[in-house]
Amino acid sequence: MQIPWRNSRRFLGKIFNQPVYAGKVAAKRSKAYYAYYAGNGEAGLPEAVTLFLTHRCNLRCRMCGQWGDQGVTRNKPAGDRTADMPVEDMKKIIDDIASFRPNITLFGGEPLLHRHAHELIGYIKKKELHCLMITNGSMLSRYGHGLVESGLDELNVSVDGGMELHDEIRGVPGLYSRIMDGLKEVTDLKEKMKTKTPLINLQCTINRHNYRHLEQMVTVAEEIRANSLTFHNLIFLDRDTMEKQLEFDRMLDCSSLNWEGFVCEPQVDPEALHAKIKDISRSKPDFPIDMYPNFSKEQLNDYYLNPSYAPSNGQGRCVSPWMTGYIFPDGELRPCLNFDYSFGNVRAESFAEVWNSEKAVRFRSTVRENRMLPACVRCTELYRY
Repeated sequence: MQIPWRNSRRFLGKIFNQPVYAGKVAAKRSKAYYAYYAGNGEAGLPEAVTLFLTHRCNLRCRMCGQWGDQGVTRNKPAGDRTADMPVEDMKKIIDDIASFRPNITLFGGEPLLHRHAHELIGYIKKKELHCLMITNGSMLSRYGHGLVESGLDELNVSVDGGMELHDEIRGVPGLYSRIMDGLKEVTDLKEKMKTKTPLINLQCTINRHNYRHLEQMVTVAEEIRANSLTFHNLIFLDRDTMEKQLEFDRMLDCSSLNWEGFVCEPQVDPEALHAKIKDISRSKPDFPIDMYPNFSKEQLNDYYLNPSYAPSNGQGRCVSPWMTGYIFPDGELRPCLNFDYSFGNVRAESFAEVWNSEKAVRFRSTVRENRMLPACVRCTELYRY
């Protein structure tokens, strides 16, 4: 069994910061690896479940595959764009999956646009499940207080740089200040309540607008007393790769049009990016800084410049469909953020039945046979496990 060292090193950081959480993940992950290498497409119940509370978002960030310049969500029917999952349905799903104790991620769109987000977090925490929220941070001044009081474990906030750069990329003047004010409120309330949670994790997506200015993020993280800072390499596809993916779509009788939002020219100079990463690595802040994926200089050049790029060091396989499931507002359980392929609907059947349904086994078997699908090549999840 080959598990890339960089992935193991990332996981060791979790052990020191959240030992109970990390131990639980390790046990489930080992079972998932075994099922991947020795199984027939079936999988043990996953270590993580992502709940998409809504497709709605209040921003139009340039690089976003959902609502950005090339985003596909903006072209979907109005009903699909604005649908939220009813809170009672979400609670029933939580009741169903609580028995195998997955880690829960709340995502969107912008999850804080769902008017029952706090209520759901509180319900998840009553079940003693680990809960993380991914947000653009724009609504933290209004709702941050509730996030602390609800018991949220981790708050992942997307920031692109300092004030001018962030607001330019997001296209909303004053947005950076709103995020910083909201994060300060969260931090101050944590201190007042004498609690360490939610951990504040800043997430920065590397893109053509900010890759020469990433050092700004270290300053931002210091100012708001973040617990960690992660730089994510840009997810992108070229047209040839997208065409190859469409061939698999026909074989699986599904659509991966969501990947169209990631077809672009990255316009990132990997030499300049590597130099910037080296500069940042010399800084010694009080929080961990992670480059994700954590590439060498040669790998970075290959990633951004080679049209025939293929992952190396054992990461040329996708294990995510054995590890995590994605539940969308309509109740469909999918193996990936960007495939319309559904294992089934968890509002109609139990999670366990859908997770190893005939369609689920077929999808995993196809992924296992091909190691990954064409669109997986630069996907974040490919490098997570």
